[in-house]
Amino acid sequence: MIDSAPECDRLAESVPDTGGVYLVPAFTGLGAPYWDMYARGCVVGMTRGTSRAHFARAVLESIAYQVTDLMTAMRQDAGCEISVLRVDGGASVSDVMMQFQADLLRIPVDRPAMVETTAFGAAALAGLAAGVWQSMDEVRAARRSERVFTPQREQYECEEIYRGWKRAVNCACGWVEK
Repeated sequence: MIDSAPECDRLAESVPDTGGVYLVPAFTGLGAPYWDMYARGCVVGMTRGTSRAHFARAVLESIAYQVTDLMTAMRQDAGCEISVLRVDGGASVSDVMMQFQADLLRIPVDRPAMVETTAFGAAALAGLAAGVWQSMDEVRAARRSERVFTPQREQYECEEIYRGWKRAVNCACGWVEK
């Protein structure tokens, strides 16, 4: 369907939304907060008008929905609000996904200039041991934001599409008969 991750992003940006399509990537079950090992991946909401672009956008949005599920659980467990989400890794280079994430969570999503922070973390630890940095505060100061995404969509719209996600998850849950 696509040849590269950047192509997925370009396709997703070419449409304003998924056209009602939801992908639940429960290929080996669903982890937190659902904990359903019998769930399986599914795509719902497809019509004759569904294009590759709608599907690509649904793929990216599925990641943001899963993060939203986890952040909601974390907020409840911690009993406090989370004021910003700092992201990293390959998927964080997707502007459309990061904007969607900010819209869903209703908080800023902060993407660093260096998205490969796992590699930087290993280098930072080596640098601390070798005396390149004297403290963790110096390492923290090395982080620079490349872009901060703030919520743009109306909250009611985000709540409506999130309800659709929950309906799609319900379709995936318990798929494998015990």
